Amino acid sequence: MKTIVLMVATAMIMSGFTFQQKKRVIFFGDSITQAGVQPGGYITVLGELLKQKELDNNYELNGAGIGGNKVYDLYLRLEDDVLSKKPDIVVIWVGVNDVWHKSTYGTGTDQDKFEKFYNALIKKLQAANAQVFICTPAAIGEKTDFTNSQDGDLNQYSQIIRGIAEKNNVKLIDLRKLFLEYNLANNRTNQPSGTLTTDGVHLNEKGNSLVAEEMLNALTSK
Repeated sequence: MKTIVLMVATAMIMSGFTFQQKKRVIFFGDSITQAGVQPGGYITVLGELLKQKELDNNYELNGAGIGGNKVYDLYLRLEDDVLSKKPDIVVIWVGVNDVWHKSTYGTGTDQDKFEKFYNALIKKLQAANAQVFICTPAAIGEKTDFTNSQDGDLNQYSQIIRGIAEKNNVKLIDLRKLFLEYNLANNRTNQPSGTLTTDGVHLNEKGNSLVAEEMLNALTSK
């Protein structure tokens, strides 16, 4: 029996056979990511796109989103929800609640603390040999004339994330830029929601599709 196994293994090596293990991808974020694993959610749609391109055997997609989470919530559950699963790639999408909750609940996260927690997240992930992608928060309102009440803060936090990406040499997925450009081209009547979101924040069908396509580009680009 041992001889047969050895002969098969030798034949596989000689024939150039290689076993490719799936890369474990964890999407780490808030309610947008929590919904992402549901039917029609951006993670589910991404899985369908990978299958269409015959790349589904290359990636294992996992969601780790919890509604209401801010950057320090992600830091507190990093070990249990991400590191313990030994991911190859972690996609962080957080920031909306750090801004949005300032007005809705009187909480949120100050800019300096936001940056410190974000850098600490990346440091721990990189120490675990995970490749890190980070996303800018997409929208809190879809009006194109910058009259959404939190556009200023959201743009500042997005700029902080862009700086964090450069400082830590991680891949940036600039969803804020993507959503602004799409709304400028398609939200001709300056509606607060309905183009890419259901309520100005959470994704509708088109929003999920757009994000999935952007995630696909990030995962598969060299």
